[in-house]
Amino acid sequence: MYNASANRLAEAFTKMLYNLLSKVVAKSKRDWHERLGKALWAYRTTYKTPTQLTAFALVYGVEAIWPLKLQIPSLRIPIQEGLTEDENHKRRVAELDAFDEKRLRAQQNLECYQAHLSRAFNKKIRMGSFQISDQVLMVRRPTIIPYKTERKFTSKWDGPYVIQEVYTNGGYRIVGTDGV
Repeated sequence: MYNASANRLAEAFTKMLYNLLSKVVAKSKRDWHERLGKALWAYRTTYKTPTQLTAFALVYGVEAIWPLKLQIPSLRIPIQEGLTEDENHKRRVAELDAFDEKRLRAQQNLECYQAHLSRAFNKKIRMGSFQISDQVLMVRRPTIIPYKTERKFTSKWDGPYVIQEVYTNGGYRIVGTDGV
């Protein structure tokens, strides 16, 4: 079923994945399916500004251990390897207890980020109002046109129309210039 907001999210992810793949594939571009896992790993372990976490951390509750960190010693690996099975279990349970709090904090960060973007966008919006007898154009509702070339050259606007009545809730009654 058509869902505009989900469609935009899928298109944004597809565009991002395409950009990642274009950076890691060979010149022939025939090995993209072999590089898909690496591109997705890069996406999932990249810090996201809206949530202030990685996608991996949102799913598993801890940051991913990069393969390079297994070769080059870091503090996290010896700590995990030095623990007994019981201590490791207690540590993981404590991490999972803090997991809900981490997700809630990510949701709050996301809401703050969206509010910030909304305020920045709304500063640029100039609200217009129309008076009776003003001439206006109306956005044409999407229609299914069989050929792409026809859709490309059709106007996105209908009109002109004349404003006949102004309502208090921001609505307008419009009629064609011929009075219909």
